[in-house]
Parts: sequence; C-alpha cells; structure tokens
Amino acid sequence: MRGRFIFLLVSVLFSANAQLGKQTSPNLFVINNRPVSADEFIYIYRKNHPDKKTEYTKERISQYLELYINFKLKVEEARARGMDTTATFLREFNTYRDELRKPYLPESKLVDSLVKLTYQRLQEEISASHIMISIKPEATPADTTEAWKKIMEIKKRIDTGEDFYRLANQLSDDPSARQNNGRLGYFTAMQMVYPFETAAYAGKPGEVVGPVRTRFGYHLLKIEDRKPARGEVEVAHIMLRTGTGRDDAKTRDLIFEIYDQLKGGVPWAELCSRYSEDQNSKSNGCKLRPFGVGAMASVPEFDRVAFSLQNAGEFSDPFQTAYGWHIVLLERKIPLPSLKELETSLRTRVQRDERVQVSRQQLLEKLKKQFSFTENPDVKLKLFQQADSSLVAGRWYLASWPEHENIFALSSRNIPVAEFLSFVKIHQQKTTLQPAVYLGELYNRFVEWVINLEFEERLKRTNPEFDMLLKEYHEGILLFEIMEQEVWNKASEDSLGQRQYFEQNRLKYTAGERARTVIYSSTDEEQLKTLQALLVKSDSAAVANFVQAKRIRQESGTFQRADRPMLAHIPWQPGYHTHQNNGMYYLARIFEILPAGPATFEEARTAVISDYQNDLEQRWLAGLKAKYPVSINEKGKKYITKKLAR
Repeated sequence: MRGRFIFLLVSVLFSANAQLGKQTSPNLFVINNRPVSADEFIYIYRKNHPDKKTEYTKERISQYLELYINFKLKVEEARARGMDTTATFLREFNTYRDELRKPYLPESKLVDSLVKLTYQRLQEEISASHIMISIKPEATPADTTEAWKKIMEIKKRIDTGEDFYRLANQLSDDPSARQNNGRLGYFTAMQMVYPFETAAYAGKPGEVVGPVRTRFGYHLLKIEDRKPARGEVEVAHIMLRTGTGRDDAKTRDLIFEIYDQLKGGVPWAELCSRYSEDQNSKSNGCKLRPFGVGAMASVPEFDRVAFSLQNAGEFSDPFQTAYGWHIVLLERKIPLPSLKELETSLRTRVQRDERVQVSRQQLLEKLKKQFSFTENPDVKLKLFQQADSSLVAGRWYLASWPEHENIFALSSRNIPVAEFLSFVKIHQQKTTLQPAVYLGELYNRFVEWVINLEFEERLKRTNPEFDMLLKEYHEGILLFEIMEQEVWNKASEDSLGQRQYFEQNRLKYTAGERARTVIYSSTDEEQLKTLQALLVKSDSAAVANFVQAKRIRQESGTFQRADRPMLAHIPWQPGYHTHQNNGMYYLARIFEILPAGPATFEEARTAVISDYQNDLEQRWLAGLKAKYPVSINEKGKKYITKKLAR
C-alpha cells in the first residue's frame, strides 16, 4: 500500500502542468463547514485524467465527484483525530514540502551556477601559502573570539612588514608549517575547503587575503602565483628506495646507471621490470594513474618534474624525493576536458561538496533581508542559558515560557519562543555536542525552516498550482494514515472478521478442479529419487530428516493447474510425478483430485481479504457521511461540468 501511495505522490511531481486561473470559482461542496472549490476539483481531475477524452463526460465527472467527496470525508476524519498534528506526520509532510519547495527557491539553480563557477576555477591553478589558527566546529563564542584576536594580531604584524613565512613557521596551527613555512604549492578547484578556495581565487599574486573562516579555523592566505591549468599527466617511473639499511651512494650510482641504459636504447619496460622497487606499478610497466596539480603535494619534486616533461616518451634526469630516486617517463598529457564532457561528474562532486551548503547559507541570508529578519538577543540569551544535559540526551523540555516573548521577528509576524520550543521537542536527538552549541544548531535549523515557510506563503499567493500540490501532499499523507488504521490493517489482521465475512458470502467463492498436492524441488535429481523411495516406504520421520538435511524445498496445499507452472506438465491424477525445467527438478505427489465447486476459506483467503477490505471501507464511509454533513452546490457542479465535459 505504501509503495502505491508513494508512486501517487511522485506522479504529482510529473503531472501535466495544469495552470490554475487567478479568477475565483464557486464552491463545489462543503464538508463539515469546510468548503472545497470547483477549481480544486478541476485541477485534480485534469491531473488524473491526462489526454483521456473518454473520461471527460458528465457521467464520468459525476462518478469522480462521488469518489472525491469520499476522499475528503476520510481526510476530515483524520483531521478530527488530530493526525495532522503528530510528530510523525509533521516530519513526513515537512520532508515532502521541502522537496516541493526546492524548484521554486532561488537555490533551485544553485548547483548549475556552482558547476559553472567550479569549472571556471578548474581552468586556473593557484599557488598560495597560509597561516592557520585552529577552531573546532563546536567552539564556544569565547573560543571563537580568542582565535579571531590571534589571527588579527598576526595580520597586523604582516601589515607592518614582518615576514609571512617566518610567522607561519612560528605561529601557524598547521603542523606542516614547521617544514614548509606555510607553503601549499599549486592547487585548483575542489582541492581545498570551499571558503579557502574562494578566498584564494579572489586574490592577486603578492596579496595577503583574510582572515577567512573554514571548518578548521581562521586563515591568512598569501597568493604566490596564478597560471592556466595544466590538466593531468600520466607518467611511469622507475624508483629506487632510500632510507634505513640502504647505501645511498650505491643507490644513486645505480639510478644513473639505469639512466645511461635508457639513453643507450634499452627498452623502458625491461629496465622497469628489472630495477623498479615500486611494487604497485611494476607489473603495469611502472605506470601511475593520471594525476593533476596538487595530487602529489607530499612529493613536490615529483609533481614538478612530471609536469615539466613536454612530449610523450620523454624521460627525466634522475631526481630524489623523500621516498627515493626516480626517473619519470611521460606517457601523455591530458588537458582539462570541456564543460560538456566534465559536467556530469563535476555536478556529482559539487553536490557532495560543502560549497552547496555555504551557498545555501548565503541565499538564506538574502531571504532574511527580504523578510526583515530581526532577532531578540536578550530573549535568545535567556533561552540558551536554559540548555542543559537533558538537551543533548534528546529529552529537553521547558514547561512554560512567557507568551509575549518572541525569539525573532519577520515583517509579517513575530515568532514566539514557544514555537521554537515545539520545534526542538520534535527534532532533538542524542548528541556529543555541548548543550549550548547543540541548541545553536537547532536554532539555526529553526530559522531556516521559518524563513522557508515564509517564502512558501508568498509562493502560495503567487503560484496557485504550488498551493494545490502542497494541499495534495498534506491530504494524501493523512489519507494513507487513516486508511491504514481503519481499513488496510483491520482487513489483513482481523482473522475472525475474515472468517465471518467468508461464511456470510460463501457463494461468492468457488474454485475450479484442483489437486491436493505436495511439491518438492531441488537442483539435484538424485536427491529427489532418494526422497521418492522414502515416500513410497511411508517413513515420515526419514522423509522429514532427509528434506531438512538436503535443504529440499517443500510446498503443500490444494492447487489448480494454473497455480504452479510444473503442474501443467504432469499427469493430472493421484500418484508421484516428476518434471524438470531450467536445471530445477520437481517431484509432485498428488493425493486426490477435487472437482470444481465451493472454495475453502484457505483457498479463497486472498480474495476474502480484498472483499472484506472493501466492505469495511463502505461501512466506514456510511458512518462518515452520517457524521459529517455534505452539501453539494449545484452552481459549482454546473461550473465543473462546463469546464470539463467535452
């Protein structure tokens, strides 16, 4: 049932774009003083009957109207029971509404623009150095302020002429700065965290940029160089390791001897196989995977040499890295693909990258300005002081809060603290964060949620179709929940009710000629031959043990010929019968052939459950019609007929 329901909801997204007119239409009917407009019915009818001319008759429209009234009766009962206020409902509905809202939000084109921006940056390489003062993501405001003071003090010292690299070596929290004085080498887009990347691409050679905040802390960047991207290179290398237990002088002599052999015409593959100590690449002609700028940042000498080679087949002079001595052979240069070629993979990477979240936050800030978002700092501070260990345990609860106090305001309304507390009650979970930090996360989520709702309200006023889609999701979830309670679960779980319904309607259920049968199946024909011998001996214990030990599948019941494919290929008479199909062997023992006639409850159970379900629904609907008065407006009925009938 749920699968069918989800399919219905998904189909809403891809339904025909039935445009709703801005003119007001008459009410079509009223249920329990809740009006349903004729335009709403027309929209739903057209959506569910696309391009089916035979459905646009007065008779069909009238039949559908009856079904739609029944649907609204069920939804009204769900509302009356408060099913639209439960935490479970709200979570599910909010998930759907977020998906519905996305195409209309400014961020709907966000990924497209980020893909283009990222590709633009991929066409250029940046060389930069940095100084970092680290901050944990869950840092308190006091810790953040302290880090800010440190980075600003360093910036002042740089501005007054102190050496950037010396300060990086002495003060940076990046451990590698002790060795490289903060130098990062060349990199391109998607290799640094997004705020760092953005700052780097905004700078000019020689400039010191920042401070920039990332999830690691505050950074100062010195832009060293910018140049066109070199794409990727594919190289092979012969490597001789150095280090503990090695005679460095002999290793150096050997690499130059190999180099002389290469120059003398000895094939690369032969020398690779004989000498290279890189076991990962040796079996592949010493080839490495293609790599781009920055990929070899830990061995900058290798990166520099590999990219310095110009022509396929060219090899380098011997050079040394921290890992040993190398000779590099250029296999090919791989230029940056076109945006069209790279777009699919780049889109996937962008969607997984933090740049999407950062950009979403920037869009949120724009919406805040549009809706005149203003916080009440005193109330917010007082509330945050109430956060304790029960919050991070997922069970924080404040019994009361002054009704007049608002945590923030929009141009359209004030947002009371109580509304935020309700949000926290639904969304709080166990966490390892500090209480105040976690409450801050929940608060930020709440602000975004309220801003999105405000955007949604504006969207409803300007886009009636969105309003209809939202209502359809809302009522569709309610329909599923109440149908599950009142019909589906009852019909499938009420075995006593099923039997009573069967007894009252026995004449409805008949069966054709059938056989009382047990069917065994196995992939081993010899096993079934042994089993048949045991069956003939009527040794039930031996049969049971053999079936279990050999994992032979067993199925028994009363079957018509069409119920199982193998039954169509054996004699329709009592006895033992075998059949083989696609490597599977069958042994059927037919005990007796039963003539066509009344079906037993077990034989008819599937049909009984379906019929019992329909019976429950009809009796329930009769009660709803008595409970909730339905008033049909003849003027509205004529209106829909005029609009729909062909």
